Amino acid sequence: MVILIALVAGSAIYSLLSIFAALRFLSTRRPAPSAMEPISILKPLAGLDPGLESNLRTCFEQDYPAFEILFAVRDEDDPSVAVVERLRQEYPHVRTRLLITGEPPYANAKVFSLDRMMAAASNDLLVMSDSDIRTSRNLLRTVTLEFQDPKLGIATCPYRAVSGPSFWSRIEAIGMNTDFLGGILVARVLEGMQFAVGPTIAARRSALTSIGGFDRLKDYLAEDFVMGKFAAEAGHGVTLSAGVVEHHIGSTDFAHNAAHRLRWTRSTRRSRPWGYMGQLFTMPLPLAIALVAVEPSGWPFALAALAVRFVAAYIISARVLHVKLNWLLLPVEDLAVFCFWVAGFFGKTIIWRGRRYKLHSDGRFELIPAAESVMHTG
Repeated sequence: MVILIALVAGSAIYSLLSIFAALRFLSTRRPAPSAMEPISILKPLAGLDPGLESNLRTCFEQDYPAFEILFAVRDEDDPSVAVVERLRQEYPHVRTRLLITGEPPYANAKVFSLDRMMAAASNDLLVMSDSDIRTSRNLLRTVTLEFQDPKLGIATCPYRAVSGPSFWSRIEAIGMNTDFLGGILVARVLEGMQFAVGPTIAARRSALTSIGGFDRLKDYLAEDFVMGKFAAEAGHGVTLSAGVVEHHIGSTDFAHNAAHRLRWTRSTRRSRPWGYMGQLFTMPLPLAIALVAVEPSGWPFALAALAVRFVAAYIISARVLHVKLNWLLLPVEDLAVFCFWVAGFFGKTIIWRGRRYKLHSDGRFELIPAAESVMHTG
């Protein structure tokens, strides 16, 4: 019981720290406007994500004087090409380029696309954004203001998850809009930004080159995390941007949602093992249930921890991300994320875009050949 009380108390302290970290982020002073330097937007594409045209349209409609958009697909028959061509005709004044990369030689196909696009980009300041992202019209203005700091090498954009109508999509979005960002905000307070998180990252070309370019990231599944980690280790500034983007996660069934979550948990455990262990303190609900089950008189501790957790969830979702919190589904997500956290300790394979990969202990991964994949149970 003493251990459970300590864990529940620790989870309450973590929630309080999340509140403090969120309020500190909101109070951060932003630089004053100055000259707007040109920016290259890099968009790796693969297939038709739900709402792809609406997602890409937000890139074309940036309120910014000088930018270009580069797209990369594996082959010219990719269905996303037709979407890009329609938008290029609709916005002829926006400078764009479409690259056909061919079959990627890297384990991480996205990194190969980014490598090719960076080589073709005209500008030093790059904004790398996934295909399921929508942005406000002023994202590029926000980013360029932050990069007035000459020491800044990487800026990672927080994101609000927008779910599809399915149940599993909705509860996953709640977790992203509360716990995921909360963890980033807490890490920012405790140790500074020593990492980056996708799905939208801005970077100086010079910073990427100094860490070995994308060639150094090619074998990592969490290439966004190690990009920021390597940049921080090289002495470049890494920041959590004020530019919040929308991550449209679509509507998935349980099987697809579970595969996605297992990919994330197994990757996180290898990218940041001690941080992954510490995630237990972000889960007060299952800890509170365990405490009350073992010792019913411990309910005041459990109730206090849950109250602070709900306040933290509200502040992060409503104040930082400006998204409405579904209070009824929040406990369901808390229990689901605990189950996937436990599952993350087991297995070393993942499924990504229909292919099976093997994860290594240092966060690298490799494609499992099709014949071997059939026999591999993960």
